[in-house]
Amino acid sequence: MLKKKTLVTLVLSAALVTLAGCGQKAEPTKAAGGSSATPAATAAAKTYKVAISQIVEHPSLDATRQGFLAALKDAGLVEGTNLKIDFNNAQGDQTNNLSIAQKIASADNDLVLGIATPSAQAVVQQVKKSPVLFAAVTDPLAAKIVSNLDKPSGNVSGASDTNPQAVSQLMEFVAANFPKIKTVGLVINEGEPNAVIMAKNAEDSLSKHGIKLVKAPVTNTSEVKQAAQSLVGRADAFLITLDNTVVSGVDSIIQLANDKKIPFFSSDRDTVEKGAFATVGFKYYDHGYQVGQMAVEILKNGKKPADLKVTVPDKLDLILNLKAAKAEGIEVTDTMKNAVKDKEKNIIQ
Repeated sequence: MLKKKTLVTLVLSAALVTLAGCGQKAEPTKAAGGSSATPAATAAAKTYKVAISQIVEHPSLDATRQGFLAALKDAGLVEGTNLKIDFNNAQGDQTNNLSIAQKIASADNDLVLGIATPSAQAVVQQVKKSPVLFAAVTDPLAAKIVSNLDKPSGNVSGASDTNPQAVSQLMEFVAANFPKIKTVGLVINEGEPNAVIMAKNAEDSLSKHGIKLVKAPVTNTSEVKQAAQSLVGRADAFLITLDNTVVSGVDSIIQLANDKKIPFFSSDRDTVEKGAFATVGFKYYDHGYQVGQMAVEILKNGKKPADLKVTVPDKLDLILNLKAAKAEGIEVTDTMKNAVKDKEKNIIQ
């Protein structure tokens, strides 16, 4: 009798389990946070991989990178959440620069950014499978990074960090406001194409006013101080271009300009904020942000680099550092100040 009751119990239990299985609907897979995962949510949860190659770290290039990442963040791509950044600094070494580009080319990236001409050239040569953008490149045509600014072909586009008018406007400012300046000393690494191009523009502009450009060449940052010292007595003013080697060692030029009361002109805002007197330019953060917006178009909206024309800065303004002027023995006139369009932002007290 006990065995019969046990058998009946087992049969009834099996039936209940079967009925429960037939009547239960499959629960959707739960995503993080308890919400149901859908195909759209799965797509939104994609983690984007972006590799960055930067020739060296200094304020302008760092600000470019920061602006780039800020544009991605504003578009919902946040590092550590749905964005993985592989940042590489070549430390100004061309061997490192090539090795970094080769490493990036062998990886699976959704996008690659080259910051500064040498880094952009290397990644363009090596990376063929991923979209490539460049920033802080003076002349992408001369550097053979692209062959057409309006219709870049292949997998490459980006933004140039110079408008040829910037150099000529700065030299016009020098000629108009510093009648005693007859020679301008330029510390330059002629191995950087961007520096050579800008130096030629400066030389052409100055020559129209009978002002001579005197060059002091360097091959690495450690030589910048000695090169600047060699210009003392030969030049009435100092000038630097968007020269990564020189900008990395610019503190020594600022110190010398202050000690010897020599006007110091730069081609980038960050150096003016640091201690040079004047430039015609823009914020590199904004430049990087602009390239970041291009990256968003590629990553989130399916655009291809070939669809995006290469841009150049179009909002140039004279930027003055009044504290630097005092340190360099410069009397800032109302005429100088009136040449600044946005006085609130571009006259640095």
